[in-house]
Amino acid sequence: MTTGFEILPAIDLRGGRVVRLRQGDFSRETTFSDDPVAVAVAFADAGARWLHVVDLDGARSGAPVHGPAIGRIVEAAGERTAVEVAGGLRDETSVARVLAAGAARVVVGTAALADPVFAARLVSGFGAASIAVAIDVREGVAVGHGWQPGSPGVDAADAVRRLADAGVTTFEVTAIDRDGLLGGPDLALHERLVKLDLGSIIASGGIATIDDVVAVRGLGAAGVIIGRAIYEGSLDLRDTLAVIVAD
Repeated sequence: MTTGFEILPAIDLRGGRVVRLRQGDFSRETTFSDDPVAVAVAFADAGARWLHVVDLDGARSGAPVHGPAIGRIVEAAGERTAVEVAGGLRDETSVARVLAAGAARVVVGTAALADPVFAARLVSGFGAASIAVAIDVREGVAVGHGWQPGSPGVDAADAVRRLADAGVTTFEVTAIDRDGLLGGPDLALHERLVKLDLGSIIASGGIATIDDVVAVRGLGAAGVIIGRAIYEGSLDLRDTLAVIVAD
């Protein structure tokens, strides 16, 4: 279900609810729905060909928490909308379970950053199309561990290089300092990583308008992840999809 440019509306799960955080801060949470499946269906009805589902509790604890809810989302999305899943996927068993439940792609972060050999095993075992790596960037450094302050990290460009050598072809790059603030994407960050020409870059963090989406696409990125802008109405998903497809 891959298109030339992917638009992935985000469904972030915490305590069974759909929420958004500001800059990854769990103390700055806004709840948007108590029904993740209804949100997923609404996005699919709007024409989304991908959903980006994040288990925030899993990301924080280091192991998946929302497996049943994610399974219901995948089932509701059906064949018309592919689902990728992130959060707490730090071993091969967890990844295999999510893919077996029908997810089209998993997004790993902490474990892959710490050990590119782990990423290589995933690519070998499940195929590069089924694996993406989260490059979540704070002050130029890719970090994991649910973005918690003090988390160890590695230079973002170096992380992409190492993981590309391991066979990873899809990188989801989030500018943490912009995430959830609707202040516009970090175009310099995304351009720097796109220019490495080591795989597809999907941008995240700060997307607020259709113009932001067009700007990111203009850099050569393969897609964008959009969250708060859809929930708060600064960007209409259906209109955005229509503009991008029309172009």
